[in-house]
Amino acid sequence: MGSSVNLTRRERKRKLQNGATVVQTRYVLNYREPRTGRRRQLFFEKQKDAQARRNQIIAEIETGTYAADRNRAVTVREIVARWLESRQGEIKDGTLDGYRRSAANIVGPLLIGTPQERTHYALTGEKPEQAKTARLLGDFKVQELSTSDIRSWHKLVASKVGWYSANRAKMFLGCVLALAAEDLNIRPPAMPRNLGRGKPKTKKVLLTTEQVSKVVQNALRDRERGLYVAFPFLAGTRPSEQLGLLWEDVDLEANVIRIRRMQERDGTITNLNKTIAGARDVPMGNLLRSLLLEWRVACPRRDGQLHRVFPGLGSPQEWPLPRVGGGGPLLYWNFRRRFWVSTLKKLGLPLVTPHSARHSFISTLQAQGIEVGLVAKIAGHANANVTLGHYTQAVRGGEAAIAALEGAFSSSS
Repeated sequence: MGSSVNLTRRERKRKLQNGATVVQTRYVLNYREPRTGRRRQLFFEKQKDAQARRNQIIAEIETGTYAADRNRAVTVREIVARWLESRQGEIKDGTLDGYRRSAANIVGPLLIGTPQERTHYALTGEKPEQAKTARLLGDFKVQELSTSDIRSWHKLVASKVGWYSANRAKMFLGCVLALAAEDLNIRPPAMPRNLGRGKPKTKKVLLTTEQVSKVVQNALRDRERGLYVAFPFLAGTRPSEQLGLLWEDVDLEANVIRIRRMQERDGTITNLNKTIAGARDVPMGNLLRSLLLEWRVACPRRDGQLHRVFPGLGSPQEWPLPRVGGGGPLLYWNFRRRFWVSTLKKLGLPLVTPHSARHSFISTLQAQGIEVGLVAKIAGHANANVTLGHYTQAVRGGEAAIAALEGAFSSSS
């Protein structure tokens, strides 16, 4: 029986983008399931790991203790659930909910209908009368999943839900299959090449430097609401980071803003200390510092104490008297409607999204000649071309970078 478990060495030449050729060596364990007679293959990077697994399988087969469940064919649905479980505690709840929605477009079934009907079906499991569902990848065995299966699945999701949802689900499917390879030693199928490139991406609309200068100048005039809109252009924060910012995170002595938390959709704040790239120190320029110092005087308090930097305003008060009302969380949709959209309309500017301010921040820094690794560190990008240091490390050169950014906006006014 032991001779039926064979170990072979496989070498494959791969050509890199720079033209160089490398040889990839893998060790393949071949055997047949003792009960079903089905051929199995396990892949290893190291020969010693392959030999140890071979000896284990031989011993289990000869003693009759071989566990078929260990190498049973797992479904895509099972490994997706395993992947989602592995992400719990590593990302905030709102992000995990987004992962679950994308995962539903992997496992299915997919309701063929309107977006509202699909949402209702996902939340309640109730299918509208005469509505049809399409099978996705959930019941496929991971070991039997093919590149052709993935291509057909992506085409179906793109046609029924949209290109964005299909491409996002494809990205997560890659993570799921990588987990299957790592935890279960299952060789994943090759992802189809150029998948999802059939529809050109819509270019994101950004404000020009001159238009951002109008937003900044408005903050100097509108001392109540102006900073709410100008802040992300001057600090490069995400909306959830801005709305979750506390005054204790604004270090006016060190001239840095410490991004350590985010606001969830319901207004609660989640700690970001586990996220190395996202938790960072953003240098303050002279302009942003003066705006924050002025706003600190009139910012609504919570129980008489400064708490949130960008809270709900509550009852209006004459500037610069401290407010009695307000001080609680400002939900994103209220921020967008009452502060963002109304200000852009007042200034006669295009109605870009709040997140686009972050793109303007990054592109302006790059246009000012700031090195890409420094830009990535200030912006909290995890996928930089250089290795990002730990978030408590000082951002060297950050002061000069922010001074260049503020100078660009000031010179355009």
